[in-house]
Amino acid sequence: MMKLGFLTACLPESNLCDIAYWAAGQGFEALEVAAWPTTDDRNHIRPDAFDEAEYSRVAKIFEETGLTLSALAYYENNLLHREVNEHLMRCVDAAAALGCPLVGTFIGRDPARTVADNLKLAADVFGPLVEYGRRHGVTLMIENCPMKSWHPDGYPGNLAYSPELWEWMFTLGLKLNYDPSHLVALGIDPVAAAVPYVSQIAHVQAKDTEILPGKLDRYGFYGPVSGEKGWYRYRVPGRGQVDWVRVIDALQEGGYDGVVSVEHEDPVWSGSTSRVQSGLGIAYRTLRPLVMG
Repeated sequence: MMKLGFLTACLPESNLCDIAYWAAGQGFEALEVAAWPTTDDRNHIRPDAFDEAEYSRVAKIFEETGLTLSALAYYENNLLHREVNEHLMRCVDAAAALGCPLVGTFIGRDPARTVADNLKLAADVFGPLVEYGRRHGVTLMIENCPMKSWHPDGYPGNLAYSPELWEWMFTLGLKLNYDPSHLVALGIDPVAAAVPYVSQIAHVQAKDTEILPGKLDRYGFYGPVSGEKGWYRYRVPGRGQVDWVRVIDALQEGGYDGVVSVEHEDPVWSGSTSRVQSGLGIAYRTLRPLVMG
């Protein structure tokens, strides 16, 4: 059966112990744990300081709460900065030590290169990274977020945003961390996109998309050039356009039995720990009946 969890990056001011005990108390079964470097506040697991004490700290939390550690999360641009690749390998080391099978990241993009040149670069960069993960029993997976903010003109900054690119990255040995919200924002039916590739989906991130009335007619899919907010915003599941009944049903029919991890980026339910937790509660009540089957 699927398990329901969430990505801890939405609670950067809280420590992992407090997050885990709260999550277990609310009925969540898994955590996708933020693993950015210690210089970033999204560091609930610290791969760049992963000694025996850090291992014991994290292992004890998951043993005591009974939660599943579904994945380590480090979503950065692997094609622009070598230090990102180095930290990603440290995430693999930490995941292997903790018995966690997945590490999530982005492909990324060098905006100074063409898409074709970026894909060649990605093959060179990810070949060794995928092999490093394989040797440690860890699978690297890529979220299908466009990351338009990484490109100076707002073009996709993460070359994993469409099924065409999923097929390409599967040839590199990468798996998909499937997030339907980004497909809505690209005019792609999330269910139609997912069905052919369920066997390649290693993890699911649950985030919703709300289309803002009138904005699309003014800006189009590419969004504004004026610096204004665009024509959609991310919401917690249940407060946007994603049809979660169809999404979860398609995943179940295709044989997916992994974790559905809420990625909370909802501006309405942000601003304090209590509001973020309330947003996670909305997501839980939306998804729990569906994930249970």
